[in-house]
Amino acid sequence: MDYCLFEGKIVPVEEANLNVRTNSIHYGTAVFEGIRAYWNQEEGQLYILFAMEHYKRLIGNAKKLFMEVKYSPEELIEITKEILRRSQVKEDVYIRPLVYFKDLKLTPKLVGYETEVCIYLYRFGRYLDTSKGVRVKVSSWVRNSENAIPSSLKVCGAYVNSALAKTEAILSGYDEAIMLNDKGFVAEGSGENVFLIKGGKAITPSVNQGILPGITRSAVIKLLREELKVEVEERAVARSELYEADELFFTGTAAEITPILEVDNRKVGCGKVGEITKRLQEIFFKIVRGKQRRYKKWLTPVY
Repeated sequence: MDYCLFEGKIVPVEEANLNVRTNSIHYGTAVFEGIRAYWNQEEGQLYILFAMEHYKRLIGNAKKLFMEVKYSPEELIEITKEILRRSQVKEDVYIRPLVYFKDLKLTPKLVGYETEVCIYLYRFGRYLDTSKGVRVKVSSWVRNSENAIPSSLKVCGAYVNSALAKTEAILSGYDEAIMLNDKGFVAEGSGENVFLIKGGKAITPSVNQGILPGITRSAVIKLLREELKVEVEERAVARSELYEADELFFTGTAAEITPILEVDNRKVGCGKVGEITKRLQEIFFKIVRGKQRRYKKWLTPVY
């Protein structure tokens, strides 16, 4: 049985039910995080990846929406560890914290409401195919403008934009979408950051291109520079550069490091997982299971 944090208590997830009139359901006025925990079978240990970074971002985003979170990042980490222990998790698992307004009044505003926090587990395994790679489509849907809903906010309502792009891609026979920003430059996937490899150099859209400054993105930039000795350039990326790339891949908590093999029916490189992408994956998946001592600081042990 899985447990979750709901209205200040850790309870079985089946008991954590919201009233249909809950304000945030109607207006998308909630912020969330996606966190992964990885099971190391040899050690009998479960590790939460970037727990502190995620909870600091959650509280920061909540503050931007005038939400007062009554927990510190440290308290949220301890609660998450307790949820994982009670749920007896001994496999890779996805963790979903959510901050929302629990009030039952139907007014689209951000003040005068009571803030609540919930944390639950989602056992969905791989989000995208990290081994074989994916086919993607450049979406006709444009990424939210920074002056409409800031891209740095993981706010629930904004993900209708992502859902439209993802659905269009799936119905067109692809696995995922890449979205352009309102200037016509590459932004990100429906829920992932994008990296290109060209001439041995890595390129990724800069933070002023309407992207979420991903936690996994930052980690990958560090690994590329320090472990693989690959130069990383953050800048505006034209759509046509996707078609000329030697390698492409997504990064994200859910997507991890997912190779992109095809964009708009054009093969990326030779149409197989690229060498830099493959080496990056090997390092990343060792790190998240606690097999690289140098990066243990990225992990929070549960047991």
